[in-house]
Amino acid sequence: MRTSEEVVVRLGAGSGRVISVVTVGRREGIVLVAIVVAALVWSGIGARSTGTWAMEVVWVVVGLPLVLLARRRLRFPLSRLVCWLLVAHALVLCYGGRHTYALTPLGEWFQDMFGTQRNNYDRFAHVVQGFVPAVLVRELLLRLTPLRRGGMTFFLTVTVCLTVSVGFELVEWGAALALGAGAEDFLGTQGDVWDTQWDMFLCLCGAVAAQLLLGRVHDRQLEPR
Repeated sequence: MRTSEEVVVRLGAGSGRVISVVTVGRREGIVLVAIVVAALVWSGIGARSTGTWAMEVVWVVVGLPLVLLARRRLRFPLSRLVCWLLVAHALVLCYGGRHTYALTPLGEWFQDMFGTQRNNYDRFAHVVQGFVPAVLVRELLLRLTPLRRGGMTFFLTVTVCLTVSVGFELVEWGAALALGAGAEDFLGTQGDVWDTQWDMFLCLCGAVAAQLLLGRVHDRQLEPR
Protein backbone atom coordinates (compact mmCIF):
# COMPACT_ATOMS: atom_id res chain seq x y z
CA MET A 1 0.00 0.00 0.00
CA ARG A 2 1.42 3.34 -1.01
CA THR A 3 1.18 5.68 1.97
CA SER A 4 3.15 8.69 0.79
CA GLU A 5 4.39 10.38 -2.35
CA GLU A 6 6.87 13.06 -3.33
CA VAL A 7 5.94 16.26 -5.12
CA VAL A 8 8.61 18.51 -6.61
CA VAL A 9 7.85 22.20 -6.16
CA ARG A 10 9.63 25.19 -7.70
CA LEU A 11 9.58 28.15 -5.33
CA GLY A 12 8.85 31.62 -6.61
CA ALA A 13 9.51 32.96 -10.07
CA GLY A 14 13.22 33.44 -10.55
CA SER A 15 14.09 32.17 -7.07
CA GLY A 16 15.89 29.10 -8.39
CA ARG A 17 14.79 27.14 -5.33
CA VAL A 18 13.27 23.68 -5.76
CA ILE A 19 12.09 21.35 -2.98
CA SER A 20 10.54 17.91 -2.85
CA VAL A 21 7.57 17.65 -0.51
CA VAL A 22 6.69 14.33 1.14
CA THR A 23 2.91 14.26 1.24
CA VAL A 24 0.23 11.65 1.82
CA GLY A 25 -0.70 9.18 -0.90
CA ARG A 26 -4.20 8.89 -2.29
CA ARG A 27 -5.34 6.03 -0.03
CA GLU A 28 -3.89 7.59 3.07
CA GLY A 29 -5.54 10.88 2.16
CA ILE A 30 -8.92 9.15 1.89
CA VAL A 31 -8.40 7.65 5.35
CA LEU A 32 -7.57 11.05 6.82
CA VAL A 33 -10.63 12.68 5.26
CA ALA A 34 -12.82 9.83 6.51
CA ILE A 35 -11.50 10.29 10.06
CA VAL A 36 -12.35 14.00 10.03
CA VAL A 37 -15.82 13.50 8.53
CA ALA A 38 -16.61 10.71 11.03
CA ALA A 39 -15.48 12.93 13.91
CA LEU A 40 -17.68 15.77 12.69
CA VAL A 41 -20.73 13.52 12.42
CA TRP A 42 -20.07 11.92 15.81
CA SER A 43 -19.61 15.27 17.54
CA GLY A 44 -22.68 16.82 15.93
CA ILE A 45 -25.08 13.95 16.71
CA GLY A 46 -24.28 13.96 20.42
CA ALA A 47 -23.54 17.67 20.86
CA ARG A 48 -24.48 19.12 24.25
CA SER A 49 -25.22 22.48 22.64
CA THR A 50 -25.81 22.71 18.88
CA GLY A 51 -24.93 26.40 18.73
CA THR A 52 -21.67 25.95 20.62
CA TRP A 53 -20.80 22.89 18.53
CA ALA A 54 -21.29 24.86 15.32
CA MET A 55 -19.04 27.69 16.51
CA GLU A 56 -16.30 25.28 17.60
CA VAL A 57 -16.19 23.04 14.52
CA VAL A 58 -16.72 25.70 11.84
CA TRP A 59 -12.93 25.82 11.42
CA VAL A 60 -12.92 22.13 10.53
CA VAL A 61 -15.83 22.53 8.12
CA VAL A 62 -14.04 25.39 6.35
CA GLY A 63 -10.51 23.99 6.60
CA LEU A 64 -11.08 20.53 5.13
CA PRO A 65 -12.37 21.77 1.74
CA LEU A 66 -9.52 24.32 1.59
CA VAL A 67 -6.89 21.61 2.09
CA LEU A 68 -8.52 19.44 -0.59
CA LEU A 69 -8.81 22.41 -2.95
CA ALA A 70 -5.13 23.24 -2.50
CA ARG A 71 -4.17 19.64 -3.22
CA ARG A 72 -6.36 18.94 -6.22
CA ARG A 73 -6.95 22.27 -7.95
CA LEU A 74 -3.99 24.41 -6.94
CA ARG A 75 -1.42 21.59 -7.05
CA PHE A 76 -0.25 22.52 -3.56
CA PRO A 77 -0.40 19.38 -1.41
CA LEU A 78 0.65 19.88 2.19
CA SER A 79 3.36 17.74 3.72
CA ARG A 80 2.45 14.47 5.36
CA LEU A 81 3.35 15.82 8.81
CA VAL A 82 1.07 18.83 8.42
CA CYS A 83 -1.81 16.68 7.15
CA TRP A 84 -1.67 14.38 10.17
CA LEU A 85 -1.37 17.32 12.57
CA LEU A 86 -4.40 19.01 11.01
CA VAL A 87 -6.43 15.84 11.49
CA ALA A 88 -5.33 15.67 15.14
CA HIS A 89 -6.36 19.31 15.60
CA ALA A 90 -9.73 18.59 14.02
CA LEU A 91 -10.31 15.78 16.54
CA VAL A 92 -9.49 18.13 19.42
CA LEU A 93 -12.00 20.68 18.11
CA CYS A 94 -14.72 18.08 17.48
CA TYR A 95 -14.34 16.61 20.96
CA GLY A 96 -14.51 20.05 22.56
CA GLY A 97 -17.47 21.03 20.40
CA ARG A 98 -19.42 17.90 21.33
CA HIS A 99 -19.10 18.36 25.09
CA THR A 100 -18.23 22.10 25.37
CA TYR A 101 -14.73 22.73 26.65
CA ALA A 102 -15.75 23.24 30.27
CA LEU A 103 -17.53 19.87 30.44
CA THR A 104 -15.35 17.43 28.50
CA PRO A 105 -15.08 14.02 30.23
CA LEU A 106 -11.34 13.93 29.54
CA GLY A 107 -10.87 17.27 31.27
CA GLU A 108 -13.04 16.16 34.18
CA TRP A 109 -10.95 12.99 34.56
CA PHE A 110 -7.81 15.09 34.64
CA GLN A 111 -9.45 17.44 37.14
CA ASP A 112 -10.36 14.57 39.48
CA MET A 113 -7.01 12.87 39.06
CA PHE A 114 -4.88 15.93 39.82
CA GLY A 115 -7.29 17.98 41.92
CA THR A 116 -7.32 21.05 39.67
CA GLN A 117 -9.90 23.76 40.26
CA ARG A 118 -11.24 23.76 36.69
CA ASN A 119 -11.64 21.59 33.62
CA ASN A 120 -8.40 22.28 31.75
CA TYR A 121 -9.28 20.76 28.39
CA ASP A 122 -9.48 24.27 26.93
CA ARG A 123 -5.92 24.90 28.14
CA PHE A 124 -4.78 21.83 26.21
CA ALA A 125 -6.75 22.97 23.16
CA HIS A 126 -4.98 26.34 23.15
CA VAL A 127 -1.58 24.66 23.26
CA VAL A 128 -2.73 22.69 20.20
CA GLN A 129 -3.96 25.96 18.67
CA GLY A 130 -0.35 27.11 18.64
CA PHE A 131 1.34 23.75 18.03
CA VAL A 132 -0.43 22.63 14.86
CA PRO A 133 -0.75 25.98 13.04
CA ALA A 134 2.93 26.65 13.73
CA VAL A 135 4.00 23.76 11.51
CA LEU A 136 1.49 24.79 8.83
CA VAL A 137 2.65 28.41 8.91
CA ARG A 138 6.29 27.32 8.84
CA GLU A 139 5.61 25.24 5.75
CA LEU A 140 3.82 28.07 3.96
CA LEU A 141 6.66 30.47 4.73
CA LEU A 142 9.30 28.05 3.49
CA ARG A 143 7.40 27.10 0.34
CA LEU A 144 5.85 30.42 -0.68
CA THR A 145 8.42 33.03 0.34
CA PRO A 146 12.18 33.51 -0.07
CA LEU A 147 12.64 32.75 3.64
CA ARG A 148 15.01 29.95 4.66
CA ARG A 149 15.12 27.83 7.78
CA GLY A 150 16.39 29.80 10.72
CA GLY A 151 15.65 32.49 13.25
CA MET A 152 13.52 34.78 11.08
CA THR A 153 11.24 31.94 9.99
CA PHE A 154 10.97 30.79 13.61
CA PHE A 155 10.09 34.31 14.78
CA LEU A 156 7.55 34.99 12.03
CA THR A 157 5.88 31.63 12.60
CA VAL A 158 5.38 32.42 16.28
CA THR A 159 4.17 35.92 15.41
CA VAL A 160 1.56 34.65 12.96
CA CYS A 161 0.29 32.07 15.46
CA LEU A 162 -0.03 34.71 18.18
CA THR A 163 -1.86 37.01 15.78
CA VAL A 164 -4.33 34.23 14.99
CA SER A 165 -4.77 33.60 18.72
CA VAL A 166 -5.55 37.28 19.28
CA GLY A 167 -8.09 37.05 16.46
CA PHE A 168 -9.84 34.16 18.22
CA GLU A 169 -9.96 36.15 21.45
CA LEU A 170 -11.58 39.04 19.59
CA VAL A 171 -14.15 36.62 18.17
CA GLU A 172 -14.89 35.41 21.69
CA TRP A 173 -15.21 39.00 22.86
CA GLY A 174 -17.69 39.68 20.06
CA ALA A 175 -19.66 36.56 21.00
CA ALA A 176 -19.78 37.67 24.62
CA LEU A 177 -21.11 41.11 23.62
CA ALA A 178 -23.66 39.65 21.21
CA LEU A 179 -24.89 36.67 23.23
CA GLY A 180 -24.29 37.74 26.82
CA ALA A 181 -24.66 34.83 29.23
CA GLY A 182 -25.52 32.57 26.30
CA ALA A 183 -21.89 32.66 25.19
CA GLU A 184 -20.58 31.01 28.37
CA ASP A 185 -20.29 27.54 26.83
CA PHE A 186 -18.40 28.94 23.85
CA LEU A 187 -16.08 31.10 25.97
CA GLY A 188 -15.34 28.38 28.53
CA THR A 189 -13.73 30.85 30.94
CA GLN A 190 -15.06 28.98 33.99
CA GLY A 191 -14.80 32.14 36.05
CA ASP A 192 -11.10 32.68 35.37
CA VAL A 193 -10.46 36.41 34.92
CA TRP A 194 -7.09 35.65 33.30
CA ASP A 195 -8.51 33.18 30.78
CA THR A 196 -7.72 35.36 27.75
CA GLN A 197 -4.12 35.83 28.82
CA TRP A 198 -3.72 32.11 29.49
CA ASP A 199 -5.12 31.29 26.04
CA MET A 200 -2.59 33.49 24.26
CA PHE A 201 0.32 32.38 26.43
CA LEU A 202 -0.42 28.68 25.84
CA CYS A 203 -0.71 29.30 22.11
CA LEU A 204 2.74 30.89 22.28
CA CYS A 205 4.08 27.84 24.14
CA GLY A 206 2.58 25.50 21.55
CA ALA A 207 4.04 27.44 18.61
CA VAL A 208 7.53 27.45 20.13
CA ALA A 209 7.35 23.78 21.18
CA ALA A 210 6.20 22.61 17.73
CA GLN A 211 9.17 24.16 15.98
CA LEU A 212 11.66 22.90 18.54
CA LEU A 213 10.26 19.36 18.59
CA LEU A 214 9.23 18.87 14.96
CA GLY A 215 11.50 21.22 13.03
CA ARG A 216 13.92 18.54 11.90
CA VAL A 217 11.16 16.07 11.01
CA HIS A 218 9.45 18.79 9.03
CA ASP A 219 12.68 19.70 7.26
CA ARG A 220 13.11 16.11 6.10
CA GLN A 221 9.71 16.33 4.42
CA LEU A 222 10.70 19.59 2.71
CA GLU A 223 14.04 18.62 1.21
CA PRO A 224 15.73 21.18 -1.09
CA ARG A 225 16.91 20.03 -4.52
